[in-house]
Amino acid sequence: MITSRPEIVGTFGVVATTHWLATTAAMTILEKGGNAFDAAAAAGFVHHIVEPDQNGPGGDVPIILWSAARKKVEVICGQGVAPATATVARMKAFGLDILPGTGHLPAVVPGSFGAWMLLLREHGSLKLREVLTPAITAARDGFLVKPEVASLLAHTDSFMKSYWPTSAAVFLPGGQAPVAGSLLRVPAQAESYEKILREAEAAGGDRLSQIEAARRAWYQGFVAEAVDRFFRQPVMDTTGEAHAGFLTGQDMAQWSATTEAPVTLDYAGYTVCKPGPWAQSPVLLQQLALLKGFDIAKMDHCGPDFVHLVQECTKLALSDREAFYGDPKFADVPLDRLLSEEYNADRRKLIGAEASLEMRPGHIDGKGGQIPLRARGSTRMAHSETTVAAEDDTSGILSWPQFLAKTRGDTCHLDIIDRWGNMISATPSGGWMTGSPVVPGLGFCVSARGQMFWLDENHPNGLAPGKRPRTTLTPGLALREGEPYMAFGTPGGDQQDQWSLHAFLRHVHHGLNLQEAIDAPGFYTDHMPSSFYPREWYPGHLAVEAEFPKATLAELHRRGHKLEVHPRWGHYNSMTMATREKGVLRAAASPRRMQCYAIGR
Repeated sequence: MITSRPEIVGTFGVVATTHWLATTAAMTILEKGGNAFDAAAAAGFVHHIVEPDQNGPGGDVPIILWSAARKKVEVICGQGVAPATATVARMKAFGLDILPGTGHLPAVVPGSFGAWMLLLREHGSLKLREVLTPAITAARDGFLVKPEVASLLAHTDSFMKSYWPTSAAVFLPGGQAPVAGSLLRVPAQAESYEKILREAEAAGGDRLSQIEAARRAWYQGFVAEAVDRFFRQPVMDTTGEAHAGFLTGQDMAQWSATTEAPVTLDYAGYTVCKPGPWAQSPVLLQQLALLKGFDIAKMDHCGPDFVHLVQECTKLALSDREAFYGDPKFADVPLDRLLSEEYNADRRKLIGAEASLEMRPGHIDGKGGQIPLRARGSTRMAHSETTVAAEDDTSGILSWPQFLAKTRGDTCHLDIIDRWGNMISATPSGGWMTGSPVVPGLGFCVSARGQMFWLDENHPNGLAPGKRPRTTLTPGLALREGEPYMAFGTPGGDQQDQWSLHAFLRHVHHGLNLQEAIDAPGFYTDHMPSSFYPREWYPGHLAVEAEFPKATLAELHRRGHKLEVHPRWGHYNSMTMATREKGVLRAAASPRRMQCYAIGR
């Protein structure tokens, strides 16, 4: 089969990320003698710079890894928490029924930096300057402006100048939106990292002391102080009004990244490992638990039976996500039950020959919460006389309410395996340039991940002080016959554990190599409340790439799926994968964004 690019094969190390500069930064670290964990942090910091529409230094990241030294899988949680004074009652006092998608109100503690520091402290080998230098260089010397970024900034420059001038100062150099193909420099971000390095190196030459000093500078020093000052100032948000924020320097000082065990499921000889229900990650595991009752290998992976079955299992797993998931430090999430054979055998009986148009969570006594269902296109935006259309605005110009509703940021991803067998998968996100205004003096934004909370104190994912929102970020790792085998994942919000599942199934059951599995026609559903503002759903929705056979599309339509056909590789799917077997390393990356890249030797 001819693929979009070769599957990368080597023995020294492989890297696959959603931006070529992050990929090359990570490979450079491996060539210098660093391990997969040093390389992942370097790639993550580069992602924060070069994909400002997808993430930023003030964002979030979950990390899952296999340590060859410790011989186990671990999860590092870089998901920050809600501020100590952020409550449902205080949000409702503003007249809100859901949290805004932008501004200060949905802000959480920025967790990425703390997660990278914990990773480097526990598993890295290089000093912090070596890891941070690629990101500093990209910020100072400039990086390519993608057409998507250029278009977004061109449409929103007047909004930024009027309402978020600190963002305009960073992302509109000379007061103008940069054109596609030009270089964008963000020297303020470079200087923030340089200042962190100066404080770190002032602590002495010891690697661990420098890492801890850097973490203090972020969460107790000048970064936290700048955030605290800025969040006392009202800024415009999705409501159409300016609000001050709840996030404080004290919130940042009291938070730290943590390490925990993964949630796992055994499937077809694999043990699939994921973060817990503070992410959507167990969705992929429950999809697999449901699919255990079917002979996937006998199905054409581009045929209607495969797509229909996977889609219907996905709907059931996502409905359980909506009912039961939340921060397990605050909510009793019945994962054992949700992933059990008995429970999923009952759930399997709901799958019929026709597409379901219902939201059908399971029932577990004393657990879960009500699922708010907001119809697609029903949300009225501030200062707008009409609802925001579900389709793209053909005028090419977005009003600022439409911008706030429709141009949310997304996510990055990386998978790395080194010659020693260390393996890591991470999904940096949050802190994107359309989520909140730039913090003066820092040059970057703070994560608006809090928009994923419900304003319902009785829901497992209801807002509460110190609580993690149930995020969409979901890196993956799989063992095969007990040996670490695969790191995998993708950006894509609610689609992450859909696209990852499809590639995994096609590799495991249909024998496709990594690149073939990634290139194969994609599909996904919006048959669930979106995790992003304005939290709407589209029952029966099925987006498919046009590369599926016409007979498959016709049969899916006949079965009642509401088809949305994209051109070839028209999804946002940016899947990357890496494997290790008997010392041979492989990697692949999606062609869909024209920037994902895998390399290795």
